[in-house]
Amino acid sequence: MAKKIPSRSELRTEDTWAIEDIFASQELWEAAYDRAKTFPETVASYRGKLGTSATTLYEFLTFGDQMSIAFDSLYGYAQRKSDEDTTVSLYQGMASKVISLMVACDSASAFETPEILAIPDETLEEFYRQLPELRLYERYLDKIRRKREHILSDAEEKLLAAAGELAQSPDSIYSMFGDADLKFDDAEDSAGEKHPVTHGSYIPLMHSADRTLRKNAFCSLYRSYGNFRNTAAAILTAQVKQLKFFADARRYESALHASLDGTEVPVEVYQNLIDAVHQNMQPMYRYVALRKQLMGLDEMHMYDLYTPIVSDVDMNIPFEEAKRIVYDALEPMGEEYRAILKKGFDERWIDVYENTGKCSGAYSAGIRVHPYVLLNYSGTLDSVFTLAHEMGHAIHSYLSNQNQPTVYSDYVIFVAEVASTCNEALLMQYLLKTTTDKRRRAYLINYFLEQFRTTLYRQTMFAEFEVEIGRMNDRGEPLTADSLCALYRKLNEQYFGDGIVIDREIDLEWARIPHFYYNYYVYQYATGYSAAIALSQRILNEGAPAVKDYLGFLSGGCSADPITLLRGAGVDMADTKPITEALSLFDSLIDELAELMRD
Repeated sequence: MAKKIPSRSELRTEDTWAIEDIFASQELWEAAYDRAKTFPETVASYRGKLGTSATTLYEFLTFGDQMSIAFDSLYGYAQRKSDEDTTVSLYQGMASKVISLMVACDSASAFETPEILAIPDETLEEFYRQLPELRLYERYLDKIRRKREHILSDAEEKLLAAAGELAQSPDSIYSMFGDADLKFDDAEDSAGEKHPVTHGSYIPLMHSADRTLRKNAFCSLYRSYGNFRNTAAAILTAQVKQLKFFADARRYESALHASLDGTEVPVEVYQNLIDAVHQNMQPMYRYVALRKQLMGLDEMHMYDLYTPIVSDVDMNIPFEEAKRIVYDALEPMGEEYRAILKKGFDERWIDVYENTGKCSGAYSAGIRVHPYVLLNYSGTLDSVFTLAHEMGHAIHSYLSNQNQPTVYSDYVIFVAEVASTCNEALLMQYLLKTTTDKRRRAYLINYFLEQFRTTLYRQTMFAEFEVEIGRMNDRGEPLTADSLCALYRKLNEQYFGDGIVIDREIDLEWARIPHFYYNYYVYQYATGYSAAIALSQRILNEGAPAVKDYLGFLSGGCSADPITLLRGAGVDMADTKPITEALSLFDSLIDELAELMRD
């Protein structure tokens, strides 16, 4: 019998997050929202005045901090309530109201960048001398002013702003195409039973031990994409062209340069990742060969990549046990870190279990009062890793909020995945250290290897595809379904080698990857994973000094560029060393799995 999913009201309070820590009542939220409605008018009152005096500029910037704090609570409360039960329209409406008000504030402050750019350097230096408190915002102002060559005239900026909504069209159209309109045929298993194929069910079906089901689900999915291959190519082409349009308009060398400039990451970091993985393809080829051997296949196909090699290990882990495991696993992080972890456990930062209407998946929201972590905990090993992952994000947010002024308390995505993945790596090392059963150890190593395959290799392959289609467009080459499929096939052949059949269906995988509409985003998964593996190894090997450096990184927010912050923690992502060392660990784990599975 299927397990009944409880309603929200049936959950124990201790298993839900402490939403009342943001606002104790709906009435208090409404009062705060009413106060915030004056923000756009207040912002607009500074128009034309930012360069007139140090005091005026300082007042404007501090008011921006006040707005940020207010919106953090207003939106944080509304969105968390909406995610508790997505069927309640009241909270959806509250979140929508806050977003509209934030957009109004952004519109009212459109003068900020041009006016800050117009302040002469000598005048700004005089402002700093007259009002030393203004120095707090020096990095913030420098980030705006260093982009001076990419800022256009007022008229041109207005045109680009007006085109901004149009620029979202490829992503919006793709979302409607993929999520709403595209349907897939049911997949039949070896017993003749049919299984629905959806975006949500596809990967679980790929994990199935039933090879017939895997193959049929694989063919079903890509058959549907194949029916619309030209439409999918046209949507992706529109995305590539709009990125080039805005990059050209702002005088960037390429769309890649424009994207990475936004997060202060050198383009060399992107290319270094691809180069380092290219130089370490042999471990992946070895892994493919080992998987084929252990699965007892004469011929391995792309639909055989996800099913566990070691699948008969029963792991059902209650949440209280999961908390203990994660707490113990993070002992190398020291007592300061674990005290924050325990605080999160004890003070209800976490919304633990699924309920009817609850938002799916998992996330951490770094709200200033304290982080909020959404889980849908199910007792699997994956659920335990998700707990460690999201609490890594939460503690990163907590430390940045505690140690940085409001203007620098947030952090960019390039470093975000480091904190979460470092926790996962330490958890894996703990489980391997404390596991004596050979079968369970093999299961864990298989899980770890899959993280490397799907995060470091796969996301790098995505990153390479993304940069290559940008270059094709720059050269004036047409991005047709045929050319996109040809490129994607070539990359699969390069990344997986000749130990696996590169099925024709996989040529179309580019059509189902929503991240290609995120503007050169995916490489950060691979760099973040590499950095996290390097940092976890340093923490395990060096102890307290490494932990001190790492906590400094977690406390840094965006007080420096991400490469500098990571260097402070002991890892240089401008170098290929962290990537090659992570792939060396992957290589050694393949050897261990092969040895464990010999018996």
